[in-house]
Amino acid sequence: MSDATALPPTAGFAHPPRNVSLFGLEPGMHVADFGSGSGAYVLLMAEALGGHGRVTAVDIQKDLLSRIKNEAMARNLRNVEVLWGDLEVPHGSKLGDGVLDFVLISNLLFQVEEPGAVIAEARRTLKRDGRLAMIDWSDSFSSLGPPRGNVISRDAALERAERAGFALVRDFEAGAHHWGMMLRPVQ
Repeated sequence: MSDATALPPTAGFAHPPRNVSLFGLEPGMHVADFGSGSGAYVLLMAEALGGHGRVTAVDIQKDLLSRIKNEAMARNLRNVEVLWGDLEVPHGSKLGDGVLDFVLISNLLFQVEEPGAVIAEARRTLKRDGRLAMIDWSDSFSSLGPPRGNVISRDAALERAERAGFALVRDFEAGAHHWGMMLRPVQ
């Protein structure tokens, strides 16, 4: 691999800049990061929209949402909003039905009791022609990633997504220790 195409050392994990480039985001879209955590994807998606559109960070940890809001303001990203929400309950995102063009669920499924509820909330909030990207750990790697019992396999996640009304569009390489897939609502 040449220096021009070499990925940074963090590419062994999920690689947010490369992954965001695969999402097909366009100015004017309304996108959300469900379980936004530290906000790495939120900030990159806001930049990808070029200031036209909106990125909503939804998380249950208020301190992380405050950090995202502060970082967005420091970067002059005015198209970022934060919402406290419990994604495991119906309407827990506090977003309306069919309002989003794109939802990202990254490194969240292994942390929740019912991954299917989070996926169903994404389905409820997506427009008919919207898309869902899911990224999560492919295995437990000792001190890296979740305990083995918490890992949600790609196939188990796809099964839950299909039950929630999604169809697989394609898989994508999300990082050496992660799987990634793009889905669309079934009409």
